[in-house]
Amino acid sequence: MYRRALTAGAVFAALAVILGAFGAHALKAQLAIDQLAVFETGVRYQFYHSFALLITGVVYTSFPVKSLRLAAAFFIAGIVLFSGSLYAMSLLSISGASLGPVGILTPIGGLFFIMGWVAFFLGVLRKQ
Repeated sequence: MYRRALTAGAVFAALAVILGAFGAHALKAQLAIDQLAVFETGVRYQFYHSFALLITGVVYTSFPVKSLRLAAAFFIAGIVLFSGSLYAMSLLSISGASLGPVGILTPIGGLFFIMGWVAFFLGVLRKQ
């Protein structure tokens, strides 16, 4: 097992539940429908990649390669950048503010997700 991936996966999954409930209850009246959808996209991708971290942590037992450790790091970076920027965009919209050029973090986070999946794929191919 890769404890760091398992721990991060569990923490990010718990946070996704909290943020999902926060969005569904507290933000529903505060956000425009399109911004609520943006927030929910952040929660959804955080969940997907929390599960990816948990799977990576378990798979590491059978495939203890550096690529899987790298995949976990990429998934963590993707959650922080992709989901984090979507949360920030949504919450800033309440006050009429925006991320401006920092909004580029969302697609960069998406690239980290892709790199995580590629590293995961390569990791299970390179069993030592």
